[in-house]
Amino acid sequence: MPFEVITLPCLSDNYAFLMHNPATRETALVDAPEAAAVRNALEERGWGLDRILITHHHSDHIDGVEELRSVYGSEVIGAEADAHRLPKLDVAVCDGGTVSACGEEAKVVDVSGHTVGHIAYLFPGAMFTADSLMALGCGRVFEGTFEMMWNSLAKLAALDPANMIYSGHEYTESNARFALSIEPNNPDLLARTEAIAKARSEGQPTVPSRLSLELATNPFLRARLPEVKELIGAPAASDAESFAEIRRRKDRF
Repeated sequence: MPFEVITLPCLSDNYAFLMHNPATRETALVDAPEAAAVRNALEERGWGLDRILITHHHSDHIDGVEELRSVYGSEVIGAEADAHRLPKLDVAVCDGGTVSACGEEAKVVDVSGHTVGHIAYLFPGAMFTADSLMALGCGRVFEGTFEMMWNSLAKLAALDPANMIYSGHEYTESNARFALSIEPNNPDLLARTEAIAKARSEGQPTVPSRLSLELATNPFLRARLPEVKELIGAPAASDAESFAEIRRRKDRF
């Protein structure tokens, strides 16, 4: 990638992501949970803010947009399908479209399920997925259906496993506890759980994570596997049905 990415803690457990191209001095932000943390990070580095890329309409992803736009004159980009409940968009994008930021082009992918109209931005090597695919988890299905959410996750799971996943929250430690309730003997999951505990004890983020690691440990992506279907007592379930059962269990966990 021609840009660096800074994982920026916001609010109590949100992340925003600053992208910066040192050659062009362009800077972009993915989601804006609050303005203060973003402004502090920009001022520390002497950066402006050229673009704000929004993933979905929830307040903990957009509340800082207007203040940041007013201070930096940022161009705001988001989903055309969600424009009626997002801050005013300068650029409205659709599934399959592209957007440029920091010298690189990203594909826009509809990942509805958590919300209808949620999008992800897929840069080469970096996937900004917010509350769709998350570190060891996925977002609650608030507006879509379980099948819709599964289809969104399946799109992301089919991409290059070397991609880094930049997701919207620090939920990984609790997600690990739940994942172990599904696959208590998964050696990759056991090793990851130890690494997560160490990182959090040292105050380090667990985001981003690599897609290959999610494929090996994330129970929502692994819902398609026969061995996981056996573990949840649903060997004949479709992939979407298996996912729905695991998501329901997480909702009650």
